[in-house]
Amino acid sequence: QVQLVESGGGLVQPGGSLRLSCAASGFTLDNYVIAWFRQAPGKERERVSGISNRDGTTYYAHSVKDRFTISRDTAKNTVYLQMNKLKPEDTAVYYCAADPWATIWGLARDFSSWGQGTQVTVSS
Repeated sequence: QVQLVESGGGLVQPGGSLRLSCAASGFTLDNYVIAWFRQAPGKERERVSGISNRDGTTYYAHSVKDRFTISRDTAKNTVYLQMNKLKPEDTAVYYCAADPWATIWGLARDFSSWGQGTQVTVSS
């Protein structure tokens, strides 16, 4: 079975950093487009970042561009999201998603596999 497990969330002060991990089992991440989404209470799921399985090109939402970095470690079958200069508005549950046919800028509905989410809270 396809399984994605996120980790690395937590409580951090504004301006701090976290690195989220998305570990895959049951399939090889290199065969899938991988994306990060986030969802705050009462809001729709928002796409944050994506990485291509073919050429490694990346996508970032305007709100996180130049602060977040997505990367893939093929040997570990893991995708990371490095989050720097965190802001209170970054507070959300962050989800890793995978799909063999989605685009790196795809909507949540385009992704077939999801992790359980990891909570990121940015607060003083």
